[in-house]
Amino acid sequence: MGEVVVARPPEYRWLLPAALRDEPDVPPGPRTTRDWVIDAFCFLAALGWALLSTADLLQPEPEVVPQWAGTPEWLVWTDLLIGVGFSVALWWRRRWPVQLAAAALVFGLVSVAIAIAALIILFSVAVHRRFAVTAAVSVAATLNNAAFCAIRPEQGTPWLESFSWGVVIMVIIQLWGMIVRSRRQLVVSLRDRAERAESEQQLRVAQARALERTRIAREMHDVLAHRISLLSLHAGALEIRPESSPAEVAGAAGVIRASAHQALQDLREVIGVLREPAGEEPPERPQPTLLQLPALADESRAAGVKVSLDVSVDPAADLPAGTGRTAYRIIQEGLTNARKHAPGTAVRVAVGGKAGRGLSIDVRNPMPVGRVTPGIPGTGTGLIGLAERATLAGGRLTHGRGPDGDFVLRAWLPWPA
Repeated sequence: MGEVVVARPPEYRWLLPAALRDEPDVPPGPRTTRDWVIDAFCFLAALGWALLSTADLLQPEPEVVPQWAGTPEWLVWTDLLIGVGFSVALWWRRRWPVQLAAAALVFGLVSVAIAIAALIILFSVAVHRRFAVTAAVSVAATLNNAAFCAIRPEQGTPWLESFSWGVVIMVIIQLWGMIVRSRRQLVVSLRDRAERAESEQQLRVAQARALERTRIAREMHDVLAHRISLLSLHAGALEIRPESSPAEVAGAAGVIRASAHQALQDLREVIGVLREPAGEEPPERPQPTLLQLPALADESRAAGVKVSLDVSVDPAADLPAGTGRTAYRIIQEGLTNARKHAPGTAVRVAVGGKAGRGLSIDVRNPMPVGRVTPGIPGTGTGLIGLAERATLAGGRLTHGRGPDGDFVLRAWLPWPA
C-alpha cells in the first residue's frame, strides 16, 4: 500500500527569509541570518551614502554630487540628520514599509542624503505589500520626484531629464521588488501544494488500509460464519439427541472435525494476511464462483439442511469473476442465516440470468414455527455487509418477509453484455 515518505526540511534554513520560514515553534517576527545580513548591508549602504554626500557637499567644489553645489551649510547638516535617521529606520522597513515610505516622501522633497534609504524603502513596499498599495506609493513617489526636481534642481540638467531619470530608477527598483514578491508567493504555493499532496497521500494510504481491513473482515465473516454455523448445528443435534446411534454420532463428529479444521485454515490465512509486512502482497487463494455452488449446497445438506439449488446459468458463460464471487458470498450468507434463524426449514436457492440482463439471486425459506435447536447468535451485520457488497458491485439487494410468509433474500448483480 506504499510507504509514507516524510519530507526533509531545507538544508540551509538560515539562508531563507523570515517570510518563507516554516518553523512551527518560531514566531513570524524574528529575522533569520539572511535577514540580518541584508538589513546590515542596507543600513551601511544608506548611511554611507548620507555621509559621503554630506562630506562632498561641504567641499568648495563637490565631486560626487556636483549638480547640487552651493547648497547652504544649514541645509547640508539638516540633510545629514534626515539621511542618518532614515538609515536607522531601515531596520524596521519590513514591519512598517508603507509608513516609512510616506515619511520618506515628505522629507525627500528637500533631502539628497535620503536617496538610497528611500529606494530601499520603495523596494520593501513592493516586496511586502500587494500591488494596489505598491501602485499608490509609486504614484506618490513620482509626484515627489517631480517636486524635488523643481525645489532642488540639478545644475546644468533640464528638469525633464532629471525627472525622467528619477522615474526610471524608481520603476526598476519597484519592478525588482514585485518580482521578488511573486517568486516568494510561488515558493509558498508550491510548498503548500507539496504539503497538501503529502497529507492526501497519507490519507489515501490510511483509507486503503482501512478498506483492505474491512474487506478482510467481511471475508472472514462470510467464511467463518458459514463454517461455525455448521459446527453449531451439529453440536446442537448431538445435544438434543443423546440417544443417537454410534454411527450417527461418529458422522456428526466427523463433520464437526472437518468444519473446525477448515475454519482454522481460513482463520490462519486471514491472520497471515493481517501480519503481512506493508508493501508485500501475499498470493491470494482461488476465490469461489458459481461453479462452487453445488459443493456449498452439499455442505449444508450434510449438516441436515434441506437445500434446493436451481442454477439456470450456462457454466460456460463468461461471467465476470467479481460478479460470481459476490453471488457466491450472497448465497453462502443466505444459507448461513437460514441455519442460524430457521433451523429445520427447507431453503430454496434460485440463480438465473444472462449477459446483458444481469444475474438474479433468490434465497428463501419458510419462517420457523418452532425451534428444534437453540438459535445461533449472530452479529447482525451479515446482511448489511451483503448489501454493501452488492452496491459496490453495481447491483442491489433486498431482504425481508415475502407475501407468502417466507423470508426472502433477493439480489441483482450486473452482467455486462
